[in-house]
Amino acid sequence: MNKRAMMSYLLASILAMAGITGVADSPTVQAAVPAKDYTSHTAKAAIDFGVQKKYLWLDSKGNFYPNNQITQGQFIASLVAIRGLKEVESVPQLPEGHWAKVSYEKAQKAGILDTVKIDPNRLLTKEETALLVFNTWKPYRGEKSPNLTNTGALVTWGWMKPAHSGQPKFREDLPVCRSDAAEILQFMWQDKWQLEQGRKYAEEFHNSLKVANGKITGKVPKGDGNFLIRAMFITNDDGINGFINNESFSVPVNTVKSLSFEVINSKDSGMAGGYWYPKLPKFDRENRTKRFYR
Repeated sequence: MNKRAMMSYLLASILAMAGITGVADSPTVQAAVPAKDYTSHTAKAAIDFGVQKKYLWLDSKGNFYPNNQITQGQFIASLVAIRGLKEVESVPQLPEGHWAKVSYEKAQKAGILDTVKIDPNRLLTKEETALLVFNTWKPYRGEKSPNLTNTGALVTWGWMKPAHSGQPKFREDLPVCRSDAAEILQFMWQDKWQLEQGRKYAEEFHNSLKVANGKITGKVPKGDGNFLIRAMFITNDDGINGFINNESFSVPVNTVKSLSFEVINSKDSGMAGGYWYPKLPKFDRENRTKRFYR
């Protein structure tokens, strides 16, 4: 090998070791990048989802510490981010400059801190976590069942895991790990999203309704493939005349007495929107979207 060839070979070798010549995908180079601490965790999908949606955060090394018990301050910061809260109310218990002060002020204004003792460093139990969830979600799903603890109600709703076999199902004193919180928060983000979609389609449907020439006309929204959308007329003989996504209708007024409109998540059959028109041909409606206590 001549001198020029030797120099070219050495230069290529140096560049390759530095990862500059397109070999950064090689196993050797990849091994130099430390794996995230939740890479093989069962909650990885929920953690990645939260980071993507910007209500969960990793440290500078990309770690999440999924098995650590979550603190009150960490959970409240995530709740505030999911709600997208802006308005604030003073929280004098926290000093100026405290990392969580703004999150707590937003939570205070929104009622999230109702009956909650403010302590950002407090390690949360299931009961304390569930209380914060229900306080946060009142505008969307109303009050929890009065017959259950916060833990029992959230487990029943399906957003919190029950205790392991051999223990009381609704055991309230168990700790909540950061990975557990990530899964609860993902349920909340997705529920908010589906409720927003449900309201959007309900308004589209409502605005399409008209009475002309003795008939009620309108159209069920097409949707985006994520939802089954349906309108069901109850006839005078208690039958049903139904229409689904993207179907138009023209129904004689004198044959029907009421109308229901539903938006249902195709993935898990969750109720994204439910409305009742009890006195056709009037289009006054009642919001019957599923609540926590039902």
